[in-house]
Amino acid sequence: MATATLDSMLAGLAQDRATGSLKIGRVGTIFLTRGRVSYAECTGTPGVEELLTASGRISAGAVRKARQTATGESGPQSGGDLLVDAGVLTRGELEFCVLGATLDASYFLLGPALAAAGGARPAPKPRFRDGERHWLGTHWFFDVPGLFQECRRRKAQLDRAWPSSELDTRPVIPVRRIPGRHVVLTALQWEVLLGADTTATPAELAHRLGRPAYSTLLAVRELGAAGLLATGADHADQAAPARPALPKRAERSGPRAELRPGPGADPAQPYLPQVSADPTDVKLLIRLRDALEALQ
Repeated sequence: MATATLDSMLAGLAQDRATGSLKIGRVGTIFLTRGRVSYAECTGTPGVEELLTASGRISAGAVRKARQTATGESGPQSGGDLLVDAGVLTRGELEFCVLGATLDASYFLLGPALAAAGGARPAPKPRFRDGERHWLGTHWFFDVPGLFQECRRRKAQLDRAWPSSELDTRPVIPVRRIPGRHVVLTALQWEVLLGADTTATPAELAHRLGRPAYSTLLAVRELGAAGLLATGADHADQAAPARPALPKRAERSGPRAELRPGPGADPAQPYLPQVSADPTDVKLLIRLRDALEALQ
């Protein structure tokens, strides 16, 4: 198994009903319980702790205390059980967070994104540690074949939203003018646009917002497909836009000749240019107004 690929190694561990952790270099770790995946963590995705604290459901201190207690004791109670027993969250909330965090990390560990991120570099060699468990404990199970199938489904969903990975690792840069008069956004898309500072990538935004990395990436691709993000060569233009120089005002030593009062006019009365009531002039002004409003 020293030269086994990640998928074949996972398949072998599932067949052997192994319990332990499969460390994938410095990228992340997959935890198995009796041959099924019980948790996964990835450096590029928020974990259960980040998702819980970012939502305000639980404090960072409570998470830290439960983790220290779970890792410092040899008893059977896990950190997740300690949080539930303390009443800081329900069993359903814990299971839902474990489900989301595991699927999120698994996509970037097992899916095509791992090979794309590696490029020409060799993939990290998996290393299995028998018997090692995550401090949260076991609160959900995923069959290995089903997990790979879910990764393929998510990849297809991303491709349907925007069939290009150009936005996946670039800073998220909103356009300065929307391509229409109205825009309908989801709650996460709104958060992404508000959090985008032209420097943060989708993965960095996910950590800042405390949102799953896959959901954030999907929102970014949807925004790109809607024309709300700078794409391709537009990134350079949006990052450093060239402001057009305003025309210089011509210097005048005196009043313009056409604004001077005509012969016989009272100099004490303010002079205003004559206004024409010609219907042709009025229609021209209306067309100019409509054209200017359309450009706004």
